[in-house]
Amino acid sequence: MTMPDILSRHIPNAAVLHLRDKGYAPALARIFAARGISDSRQLDTTLASLQPFDSMKNICVMAGLLSEAIESKKKILVIADYDADGATACAVAVRGLRGFGARIDFIVPNRFEYGYGLTPEIVRLAALQQPDILLTVDNGIASVEGVNEANRLGMQVFVTDHHLPGDTIPDAACIVNPNQPGCTFPSKHLAGVGVMFYVLLALRAELRSKGQMTEEKARKLIDLLDLVALGTVADVVKLDQNNRIFVQQGLLRIRAGRCCPGILALLQAAGKKPEKTSSQDLGFTVGPRLNAAGRLDDMSLGINCLLTKDHDTATQIASRLDGLNRERRNIESGMQDSAMAALEQIHHGAHDTCLVLYDETWHQGVIGILASRLKDKFHRPVIIFARGNNSEIKGSGRSIAALHLRDALDLVSKRHPLLIKKFGGHAAAAGLSILEADFSDFVAAFEQVSGELLNQNDLQQHIETDGALEYAEMNLQLAQLLDEPVWGQGFPAPQFSNHFMVQNQRVVGEKHLKLRLSLQGNAVEAILFGCNDPLPEQINAVYSLNVNEYNGKKSLQLIIRHWQPLI
Repeated sequence: MTMPDILSRHIPNAAVLHLRDKGYAPALARIFAARGISDSRQLDTTLASLQPFDSMKNICVMAGLLSEAIESKKKILVIADYDADGATACAVAVRGLRGFGARIDFIVPNRFEYGYGLTPEIVRLAALQQPDILLTVDNGIASVEGVNEANRLGMQVFVTDHHLPGDTIPDAACIVNPNQPGCTFPSKHLAGVGVMFYVLLALRAELRSKGQMTEEKARKLIDLLDLVALGTVADVVKLDQNNRIFVQQGLLRIRAGRCCPGILALLQAAGKKPEKTSSQDLGFTVGPRLNAAGRLDDMSLGINCLLTKDHDTATQIASRLDGLNRERRNIESGMQDSAMAALEQIHHGAHDTCLVLYDETWHQGVIGILASRLKDKFHRPVIIFARGNNSEIKGSGRSIAALHLRDALDLVSKRHPLLIKKFGGHAAAAGLSILEADFSDFVAAFEQVSGELLNQNDLQQHIETDGALEYAEMNLQLAQLLDEPVWGQGFPAPQFSNHFMVQNQRVVGEKHLKLRLSLQGNAVEAILFGCNDPLPEQINAVYSLNVNEYNGKKSLQLIIRHWQPLI
């Protein structure tokens, strides 16, 4: 493996000057300008700056249909997905529609029995409950056969989704998806939970126009923003302004103790203080515990955690989810060891453009995490397969920025029409099914496509930073300022790069290095997690600023994210 290139983000000077004129500190102005902020209004995270719903294709039609369903007391059954976005979207749909007077329940496919989405099998299972309407959340845009089966059985299908559509759009009664053809809604990066929340906004306006919405009911939508924030962060969608508003507003509710008992219990199970919750806590603490239900058991457990109003029930379920998450980590660790051993045997080299692995012992619910880990380690598109049902194997893929994974699979499918049984997903993540007997053919086909779409520069890992900080800027005040905004996918947390002298280093907690670094003759405290090997005297370090709290005192500490010896 070659060392990553450490690059500085481009910083548009005009944007920096505008932001400084608006009162932003120089370092903060540079950071925001490097993330495409050219107007301070783009940093507004109040609900007033949320994009209005009415430009989303079909959303007013769906609001009218849902209003009629509520009035006619039709039975609605939500078809959920088994990840954190699907779980939060389901909870938002059930709590929101129930609050508006709907008769509503949900089912979620067990990934090991039914696979993803509104399949004909799930439709037939849903039909046993005799619903009038199937409402999909975070799925459905690719469910052509499932929608046809529902139509045949006399059920209407309302699709809410955010995934990219295929060549054929399902024959549903109504589809709301910002990524469907002809939708002019400007924020294309909504998670499934964000789409469902927008449907509720439109329904609220529809019910108001009919005089059927009290202000007490109308205000209840705000109570769902903690769920919207969680699903948005956990699904790793791009944090454009609209999504940053959702996350910021949800975090404010969580920190104020006004979140649902389930999120509170999941934070407490992880030893986190709700009043200090960050977007990183949602992504790396709450999200994985919720996802553990869908990965190892049944996501209805996670959904019920988000639906319950009882704190004791939420605590009991959160404890079970915490246990499942620990089990998931153990399984993942074993799979990672065997994957590394397999890669050594197949002589993975620097010129390989992708990694595709299959082991019949691997756990189907954990292959997505393994793919993500290997993608980060090797900076290659990765697809990991596990055994499925009926001679099929299920694959989960993660990709680097230079390769749009769903489009790459689409190209494989067009060239080899019988090879992939089904697939779907995004640019960065996708899922698929193939026959076990076709694994070698798929590896060859995917390698050929990825080799055509990627060059060696694409495969060279780059670490983007916000450049070097002067020692005078390296202070507690800036660290605290950087704690305030919402950072995440597409709006990355700031990190900087400087040359340091290593003055002192000692191992703490058996596997971390506590460092005293020198910059321009000044001492700076730092920590390097997960490393106990001594560093050389001079390093080039990528780091973030951290507010370290100890014995009630706050001080600046650098967290070293990456280091290289100075040559």
